[in-house]
Amino acid sequence: MNTTDHTTLTARLMTLASERFDRPLAALSADDDFFHALGIDSLQALDLLTRIEETFDVEVPDYELQGVTTFTGLAEVIARRL
Repeated sequence: MNTTDHTTLTARLMTLASERFDRPLAALSADDDFFHALGIDSLQALDLLTRIEETFDVEVPDYELQGVTTFTGLAEVIARRL
């Protein structure tokens, strides 16, 4: 995946998260820790992951998400599955 596609994917993830958790998109940054930026816990993160999997028609194993806390990191994981 090229840089433009990766940037677009990151932006789509941020938009999805912004809408799901009613946070202003302008307040989010690609390198934000999404737990902190969205004010969510691990259960809510699983809800977000389910929504992402449905939106992008992918399945992401839990082990691939260990240590992933930024939108950029999440985009990298999703990109490997597309």
